[in-house]
Formats: sequence, structure tokens, C-alpha cells
Amino acid sequence: MYGQPIPKVQREPIDSFPNGSPPDKPKLMEGGNYIKEGRDSAKSTCLIFSPKAEDKVGCLGKFLQLFTEHHVNLLHIESRSSLRQANGYEFMVECAPGGDLGIAVEALKSQCNYFSIISRNHKDNIGTVPWFPRRIRDLDKFANQILTYGAELDADHPGFTDPVYRARRKYFADIAYHYKHGHPIPRVEYTKEEIATWGVVFRKLTELYPNYACREHNHVFPLLIENCGYREDNIPQLEDISNFLKDCTGFTLRPVAGLLSSRDFLAGLAFRVFHSTQYIRHSSKPLYTPEPDVCHEVLGHVPMLADPAFAQFSQVIGLASLGAPDEYIEKLATCFWFTVEYGICRQQGELKVYGAGLLSSFGELEYALSGKPELRPFDPAKTALQKYPITEYQPVYFVAEDFEDGKEKMLKFAQTIPRKFGVRYDPYTQSISIIDSKYQIEELVTNVNQEMEILMDALKKLKN
Repeated sequence: MYGQPIPKVQREPIDSFPNGSPPDKPKLMEGGNYIKEGRDSAKSTCLIFSPKAEDKVGCLGKFLQLFTEHHVNLLHIESRSSLRQANGYEFMVECAPGGDLGIAVEALKSQCNYFSIISRNHKDNIGTVPWFPRRIRDLDKFANQILTYGAELDADHPGFTDPVYRARRKYFADIAYHYKHGHPIPRVEYTKEEIATWGVVFRKLTELYPNYACREHNHVFPLLIENCGYREDNIPQLEDISNFLKDCTGFTLRPVAGLLSSRDFLAGLAFRVFHSTQYIRHSSKPLYTPEPDVCHEVLGHVPMLADPAFAQFSQVIGLASLGAPDEYIEKLATCFWFTVEYGICRQQGELKVYGAGLLSSFGELEYALSGKPELRPFDPAKTALQKYPITEYQPVYFVAEDFEDGKEKMLKFAQTIPRKFGVRYDPYTQSISIIDSKYQIEELVTNVNQEMEILMDALKKLKN
């Protein structure tokens, strides 16, 4: 059907799988998400609370008794020093669905100095904050809530009738499905056919990069060749790339088995984690893919994530998404589409491309700067409302003056998102702090003042 016989896929070594053997296919749950059996984190509710100042001794036991009385099962219990008051304590519990949770919550509220509800079921629970990860390991809770899995391809997909390709796709999905934070990304022995497909894409795109790609992309690309094995005859490994990115900007890659929701994908960016596919497009159409593949990820996204300014811009979008209402998630996802995926910038009076969707598409990379499509200045409030096609070239692109300008505009746009709190990423603990008290702000101001003293001291030494 594709003009030439398809070579047999080589059998992968058994230790390519984290648990030593090929895993079973995950269970398809109601709503179209694949998740671990018996661990539906999409339905759990997190409660964060702190006791009143006069009620410290034995308070956790008293609070837990409330859940027992109202038949609420707890999946996780955590205690720590309070971030909102000096010498205080704070508790976080994750509640399983079921029981009289609403009654338990009301009883708990009356006994607490601080109380917050974070829930995936925010649409059905007025007053709750949409769930978001608080620690980097929390990404494990939603990384497998995907829309498609492995060999499940649409009928118009180039590999739909190819059983070898479909089996291969499932192999990659199984690796990602069993990946956990902190583990090395399993290495893959790509087949000759897959490497040949990569070679076609690599040759075509590298011919265009010098004239079309932005300065940051062209600066990093030789470093990826030198450090990560970017070559025409070699598909680089995600683990090597992830380690390289971590040294450059603190970003890391995480393998993903399929498409995540916009909310979940953006949440990963808040931790400087990029969810990446590991499979490659079908060999019959090497210059086309209906979904992100390893060519798109490592040729388009990775070089830009190695740039400090662009990495910070990406994290700004991720942080803005945490706890945001659904309609703002859609707006942020649209801004992401027209910047990180299809962004154009101006450098030394010329238009250059920095969006991964363009940097990984031979045809659209040329088209975007051909003068045919409409170009508009990047303005998040307006960009967020622009409709866009996902199966054809974009009729409209947005141009940023530079990444710093884009970041400042995104920060101002984030301030319009209706949240009753601020968020801050702590790189030391790789966690997110919810800022909703005067005490926290005072602590942060103190830390900023200390950092300023260090900078001023360094400046004085440079002048001497």
C-alpha cells in the first residue's frame, strides 16, 4: 500500500520497560481518560487547612475523626509548618470520592484558621479551586489521563492500516504510561525505518534553519548536535536531551503516552517540565504528522527550551494556568498555540520563527514568512480570542518584538485571571506555593531584599 515492504520491527530488550516486562494496557474510564485502576485522581478533592492558634495540641487527630464520622476515605495525609503564620502548622489531605464530604468540609471549616478546597470537580462544587499540582511529583497523578493510547489511531492517520506501526506506537505509549518522576527516561532502540524517516525530516529542516529560525534556536542547535547526538542517522534519546535542558534552564522532559488536556499540559510548564512524545511519524509521509511526534518535540521545542528567556516565558504561561477558571485555560492555551507553537518574532528588522509547530514543519516554515498569511502584533488579550485550524496552515500569525516583551505582556495578562491567590514556584523544593496571606508576602519581600543586597554587593565589586 505504501509503495515498498515495511521491514519487521526489531524486538526491544526486555529491560526497556521500567518493571522488567511489557505492561498491560491501562483501563479506559468513563469520560475517555485512561488512568490507573483504583486510582482516579480526577475525582479526588484536596483540602488544605490550618488549626486556630489556640487549638494546636492533638488537633490533627480531632480533624481526622471528622472524616471517619462522615465516612470519607483519605488517600493522602500531609503535615508541615504553616506558610501563612509564624510557628503554625498546616495540613493537606486528599479525599477519595464518596461519603458525606460536604458535611465534613463544613464541620472542618468552623474549626480552622485557614481553609482551601482544590478539586477536579470544580464545575460541580461552587467555591472550590480547580485542582493543580503542588509538587513536581504530583505530575504523576495526571500524566496518564490522556485522550488516546498507543495503537488507537484515527481512520485518516497514515499508520491506521499498518499493524507494525500500531504495535510500535503502543510500545512507546507503554513506556510513558509507566514512567514516574525521578526515574531516567527509558532509552529506545529505534528501527532502521524510523531512523530513515527522521533523516528525511532532519535534512529538510536543517537546510532552512539558518535563514528562517530565530537567533536563539540557531545558537542552541549546534550544542544539541555536540551534546545530545542530533544527527541525520540518529534519533536522540529523551533522557540525554532532558539532562542537557536541565543544565541550561532547569527544564526537563517527561514522556507522555498521548494527548493531555490543556490544563494538565500547561501545569507541567509551571514546574519547567515539558511532556514529550517519543514515537515518530509514519514512514509513508515523513514530512507530515497529524499529532506531535519526536521530530516535532526535539527539533521544534527543545532548542527553544534551552534558551533562558524563552524557558521563563513558557513557565509564565504555566504558572498563570494554575487554579485558573476553565475559560482562562482556553485563553492561555490559545496564547500558547500562537507563541510556543506558531510564534514569529522580529530580530534586527527581520522576521524569524520561534514556534515549534513551524520549526518542525518544512512546508509551513517557509509559508509563515512568505508574506501570504496575515501577521498581527502579539497581544495576549486579543490573541487569546483568535480561532485557529489544527489540520492546515495558519491564516494568521502573531509577531512578538522579543521574548522579554512577550513575557511582560503575559505577566500582565495573567494578572487579569480571577484567582483569589497568587502562585510562586520554589526551585529549591520544586513545589508551588499558594500566596494568599500577608505573612507570606512579607517573607517573600524579605527574601527579595536579601537577594538585592547580594546583587548590589556584586555590582560594587565590579566597579572597583
